[in-house]
This record gives sequence, structure tokens and C-alpha cells, in this order.
Amino acid sequence: QVQLVESGGGLAQAGGSLRLSCAASGRTFSRYGMGWFRQAPGKEREFVAAINWSGWSTRYADSVKGRGTISRDNAKNTAYLQMNNLQPEDTAVYYCAAARGAGLSDNPGGYDYWGQGTQVTVSS
Repeated sequence: QVQLVESGGGLAQAGGSLRLSCAASGRTFSRYGMGWFRQAPGKEREFVAAINWSGWSTRYADSVKGRGTISRDNAKNTAYLQMNNLQPEDTAVYYCAAARGAGLSDNPGGYDYWGQGTQVTVSS
């Protein structure tokens, strides 16, 4: 069992930056691939970024390539999503998720545990 708690969301202006954190409980964090997804009102949950268990491999949605960086610190049981040059279309609830195995899936169904989400609002 893994419990995930996101933090770092908030209000940002267009062009600004936010760093989201995802703190995981348990001693097996390093065995899980981690992903970030987001869901805007009236839209389906969409993939943002993923990182494998070691942090050596990452994957990004086209919409955030060049603006987002996913990382993890296994010693701190924490995953991060740095988002730069934020745009109003980035406004959504951001969720982190943990996947057994290699990770890097862009499909929400490929993840076993989810956090409660953190709101990111970007004003123009």
C-alpha cells in the first residue's frame, strides 16, 4: 500500500512557474514508477509526465515538453513536477500516481495508487 500526498499547487500568472511535490508513504517508494496527470473541469484526466523507478527514464506529454520536468528523490520518498512558462490552459487539478513495475505509462489505468490532487490555476 502506498499513500500519496501532493502539494505545491496554487495560483500563478502566465509565464510563471510552480513546483509540485508528491510525498509517498511506505518504504518501497523506489520500486514504483511515478506519474503526473491533470484534469481540467469538464475534461478527462490527461497524462503529463512519468518517471521510472530509478529516475533514469522520463516521458512527457507533448503539451508540456520543454516546460515540465519530472524528477524523484527516492531517499525522501518524493516525486516532483517542475512546470515553467505556465499558461492558462495548464489550469487543472494535478494528480500524482504510483505504478508497480517499470512505470512510464501514459494511461491512468496503468497506475495503482493516486493522490488526492492539488489545484493549479494560471491567470492570463
